[in-house]
Amino acid sequence: MIIYPILEEGATIGVTAPSSGVKAELHDLLKLSCSRIQTKGFNVICGDTAWTQEKAKSSPAKIRAKEFNAMMCDDKINMIIPPWGGELLIEILEDIDFENLKSKWILGYSDTSVLLMAITIKTGIATAHGTNLMDLRGEYSDHTTAMWQAVLSTKTGESILQHSSLKYQKEWDYTAPSPCVFHLTEPTYWKAVSNMDVKIKGRLLGGCIDVIRHLIGTQYGDVRHFQQQFIHNESILWYLENCELTTTDLRRSLVQMKLAGWFENCSGLMFGRSNANQPVDNYTVEDIYKELSEELQIPVIYDMDCGHVPPQMTLINGAYAEIEIENGKGSVMQFFNP
Repeated sequence: MIIYPILEEGATIGVTAPSSGVKAELHDLLKLSCSRIQTKGFNVICGDTAWTQEKAKSSPAKIRAKEFNAMMCDDKINMIIPPWGGELLIEILEDIDFENLKSKWILGYSDTSVLLMAITIKTGIATAHGTNLMDLRGEYSDHTTAMWQAVLSTKTGESILQHSSLKYQKEWDYTAPSPCVFHLTEPTYWKAVSNMDVKIKGRLLGGCIDVIRHLIGTQYGDVRHFQQQFIHNESILWYLENCELTTTDLRRSLVQMKLAGWFENCSGLMFGRSNANQPVDNYTVEDIYKELSEELQIPVIYDMDCGHVPPQMTLINGAYAEIEIENGKGSVMQFFNP
């Protein structure tokens, strides 16, 4: 069965950096992010790793793992949000104390999704793929991003509905800070390979494909065990997003997932918007989506609110979800079923 943490009013949020920390010149942004969280009524405890960054990581792997383990065992801390993702989170997995992790929400995306997926697969504790801390530094958040708080406050046995965003951010403009961190300018339009309205159901699992693909063949990516042990062999509804891969690298990664059995008993695939997906020899990402749908005989949805092109929904690894697309608009109903 899946174990769902709960976010309660006045909770204490731990900020640790299991991947990348924050360099000195950006400390003001981290402080601002923490203060914004505090204005929502939460307490904040920042670990040492959040404030350092060198050689593509916040600190050596064992130090990152030790601080994370300590926060997960500390009864005073109710939830963990890293500052952001990074590159080398996978280094800490062998030092995570999976057997003694307490039930707490961990929220993030990008490289953080390696940790989220590994925890849910190995322990059955639900994890939250969504905004990171640094994206919560605005005076307010857009409606899609702001749903993280409502989603994580949902109780076991209850459900919560999210709708696709009205607009998304095409590119970052750091020269024009605004009350809302994201500059949402482009109309959102969810798509399906069939070009028809789609309904899919299944247990959610996924993350940033650039990094979670490296869990294949390890104990941290044993999807069959997860299906058998925690979700009673229910079908998996995968959500994936591409940060930096070309179309051929994306295709190789997806084929490897298929060969590893990740797509067995799979009800559908969903892909987030991406600024990557560069075509190779006229081989486009739309070609990949069509091939996948035909090979696996399942629906494929793309350009959804997930990943590095904000805003993004809060998707719960392990939750049962019903996804609908109608006329380019999407909805995600998540059921916190054990």
